[in-house]
Amino acid sequence: MTRADAVRNRRLLMDAAAAEFAANGMDVSITRIATRAGVGKGTVFRHFDTKEQLLAEVFSDRLEELVAVGRRLAEAEDAGAALFEFMTAGVEIHVRDRSFCQAAAALSPREPSVHASRERLAEVADLLVGRAREAGAVRGDVTGIDIVLLLSAAAQAVLIIDEDPQGTLWRRYLGVIIDGLRPEAAHPLPVPAPTLARFTG
Repeated sequence: MTRADAVRNRRLLMDAAAAEFAANGMDVSITRIATRAGVGKGTVFRHFDTKEQLLAEVFSDRLEELVAVGRRLAEAEDAGAALFEFMTAGVEIHVRDRSFCQAAAALSPREPSVHASRERLAEVADLLVGRAREAGAVRGDVTGIDIVLLLSAAAQAVLIIDEDPQGTLWRRYLGVIIDGLRPEAAHPLPVPAPTLARFTG
């Protein structure tokens, strides 16, 4: 097999795994992923030692997707609107991918790709929050890690709702969260924000 074939197979596996995890959650089988990718099961394990390693790579890709959004928005003129657009993009990733919240809880933060992506995500979130604070758009005690952790709150708020025909109910709860970030009538928070070391593991 040529190097080009190996690169192609890895990309096919990543795309197939991303689609299967998003639709069916973390319990999807390696056999199903291999079938979707059009390769043998053995090919999966030539590229990834375990299913968890494959999941970690897919999860890291999702984080990097949000990092790219954040970097683009860091150049926006309206710092407050940029932060809230970043949050919207983050919740959209959560709600379209069933495995995202599962992976965030299940994967070790010491997995190299996950650790590196979490650091980059925290960095860009801090940048966006800092700009929004300077603009007076958010309360002064909110951190980038607060924002990252809040992204799953809006998505998980609607998990117990059996039917959401438009798939947009999460926007209601994101709106509540965003209002809570605004500086008007803010009260001191009872405990400090997590540190970067605690967030990245």
